[in-house]
Amino acid sequence: MRIYSEQQELTDVICNMCNKHLKVKDGMLLEECSNIEQHFGYFSKKDGMIEKFDLCEECYDAFVKQFQLPAEQEETKEYL
Repeated sequence: MRIYSEQQELTDVICNMCNKHLKVKDGMLLEECSNIEQHFGYFSKKDGMIEKFDLCEECYDAFVKQFQLPAEQEETKEYL
């Protein structure tokens, strides 16, 4: 969950799964976080809905560990 000031500066990020507050300084997130934004389209029971949530790294790992098929992994060549 992302919280912004009236000036649209990021002030807080909270993991939707464990409620952990992640480090934010001067509008910049200082911890790893997965931000998921799902747009549901035709043929969905949530047609036209958008759901957004954030997961801290620990909760992301716990979530992915539940998969029947492992997530694909590859190493990045550059950090931006």
